[in-house]
Amino acid sequence: MGKRVHIGKLVSGVPGFDELVGGGVPEFSFNLIAGTPGSGKTTLAHQIMFSLANPQRRALFFTVLGEPPLKMLRYQQQFSYFDFDKLESSIRFVNVAADMVDGNFDRVIARIIDEVQEFSPSLVFVDSFRSVAQAAPSGDQGFSDLQHFVQQLGMQMTSWQATTFLIGEYLQPDEESGPIFTVADGILWLSQLVRGDSMVRKIQVVKMRGAAQKLGAHTFRIDDDGVRIFPRAVMETPFMPAMPLSAERVSTGVAELDAMMCGGVPAGYSLLVAGPSGSGKTILATEFLAEGARRGEHGIIAEFEKSPNQLLSHQLNELVSSGMVGVINTRALDLSIDEILHDLVAMIDQTKARRVVIDSLSGFELALSSIFRDDYREAMYRLVAILTAKGVTVLMTAELEDRYDMLRFSSYGNAFLADAIVNQRYMELDGQFRRVLSVVKVRGSDHSKDMRFYDIVDGRTVIGKRVSGYTGVLTGRPVRTKRTTRFRKPLKIS
Repeated sequence: MGKRVHIGKLVSGVPGFDELVGGGVPEFSFNLIAGTPGSGKTTLAHQIMFSLANPQRRALFFTVLGEPPLKMLRYQQQFSYFDFDKLESSIRFVNVAADMVDGNFDRVIARIIDEVQEFSPSLVFVDSFRSVAQAAPSGDQGFSDLQHFVQQLGMQMTSWQATTFLIGEYLQPDEESGPIFTVADGILWLSQLVRGDSMVRKIQVVKMRGAAQKLGAHTFRIDDDGVRIFPRAVMETPFMPAMPLSAERVSTGVAELDAMMCGGVPAGYSLLVAGPSGSGKTILATEFLAEGARRGEHGIIAEFEKSPNQLLSHQLNELVSSGMVGVINTRALDLSIDEILHDLVAMIDQTKARRVVIDSLSGFELALSSIFRDDYREAMYRLVAILTAKGVTVLMTAELEDRYDMLRFSSYGNAFLADAIVNQRYMELDGQFRRVLSVVKVRGSDHSKDMRFYDIVDGRTVIGKRVSGYTGVLTGRPVRTKRTTRFRKPLKIS
């Protein structure tokens, strides 16, 4: 009695799925894959089945739908996981629609028992279980018969040491689905969220006995390879104690800017470079990655505003070609924060990258599905926190509105994301626009308070002399006096 019962885990082969259910589906468990129409239930079930089935672990798939299995397989074989060699030898499809015509559950159970005893499967699937429930007579007797059927099926599958999956089409857990939701060891809920022109699929592990499942709803996509799940990334510990300022400094690639930050960006910090269009934010980000490459540090850039052809300057193209900088493909619409973070973390782990560039935050917000934009601030905080917790130094760019009579440090309240902020802007001087740069903050560290002129020369940021003799930076012709220079409008700061 003192020994614990070991429960084996079946590795599903579905990317991201096993992470949700604590390492795999518990062996000999009785599970329900439920959700809304078109949410991917059958595709997920087939992908699990084709991944797990082999001559030693055979699978039996019962279809209760009116359409024959041949029609269903016609579409399922379009996915890369579909393996014709496994049909009949490791996987068998059986249609029991005729046995369900009059709602005779005893006949259905008898048919299932006969097929199981003949084929000896380790995996059993029933699609769609909702059809079974709808075939039950109305009233208390029908409900009782359905409950007895579910309990008998569960006991039979357990006694045969089969892992069972029932696939059911439900809009929401309701009274009609009560028996199966009670008996099931595991419940997977799939849904589609639609807002305007955006559609996102989500999966939630409602219940998984004997496993530490990952809570919450997680984004997934269906592509040519089948289902791909992006588990919701969270900090591993709910409380992170304040970390002392790192003694290591990361060079931005611009020596004068490093000096203004008292040696560069502290390692593991997030740096926000904010400025209007054409101020050189992407150029500074490229120099940041190029400096890392010169020091043997891999980098990653996630570009949300330009196509790949527009993105790669000559310098950046060389860095990507050399393998020192990886590019995250972000041109797909309706992105989720977990999808981007999943790809970033995977590439960081693969390349051991120490620098990440996100260009830009405004483009990132537009690339997100409208379903996620309401949670943009929380999602960005989570993304930056997880990246910096891995010891990566993150440089983000943010587009500022071209209002030259107002001093702003970030767009859309993004300043809270950053440990350090560099502000780029324009000023009008002697009939010309001049670029001006300043370091707004470096958390826990001293930094220069100067405003410095700078130019873009041959694709590089060249910082010049300190701005002096002016009371503000704004549009409008400056009015000089003997002691100082005043302006026609007061400086506005927001």
